[in-house]
Amino acid sequence: MSNQERNNLYPVFLKVKNLNVLIVGGGNVAEEKLNFLTKSSPDAKVTMVSPMFREATVKLAERYCVTMVTDVYDVKYLEGRHVVIATTDVPKVNVQVWKDCRAQAKLVNVADNPPYCDFYMGGIVTKGNVKVAISTNGKSPTTAKRLRQFFEEVIPENVDDLVKNLNEYRKTIKGDFEEKVEVLNEFTKGLIGKKEVEK
Repeated sequence: MSNQERNNLYPVFLKVKNLNVLIVGGGNVAEEKLNFLTKSSPDAKVTMVSPMFREATVKLAERYCVTMVTDVYDVKYLEGRHVVIATTDVPKVNVQVWKDCRAQAKLVNVADNPPYCDFYMGGIVTKGNVKVAISTNGKSPTTAKRLRQFFEEVIPENVDDLVKNLNEYRKTIKGDFEEKVEVLNEFTKGLIGKKEVEK
């Protein structure tokens, strides 16, 4: 398999409550991005800049920590932002956002335009403390959606109890890091994986 054929993205889980996120745009795509972000991270700090906002976007924003600024995009809105998402229906504006972010070393995602993305917003499954993120390297959101539905079904609802119990158990294990890992590996061998299928 050549490098072109594999996903070289490095997955990270951002504490977006500690970061300032900017969404440029106020249409359907902006609302979709805000919805994904707040669903996964209800404590995300978000600012939206757009000459107009859909009524549904305003209602969604009111439920979370979202500041809405009615204005056209200007480079001044990048000040203090860590992550920027451009969603306008004017390609020239989106490219300008990308250029400005590049100049200031800010992470940027231009919606539906992979060459202008430092990161993608993939499919996400959350069950308590367990979160699974799915990426198709920006090639197929539909595949990511299907995989998300699959993982939502196969990850047991009580997986959070397992995580909490193992966290408590880990505290009681004696020895160094390697010994603890070995004990936990042995202990968890049969806990995940084998599902009985009734016929």
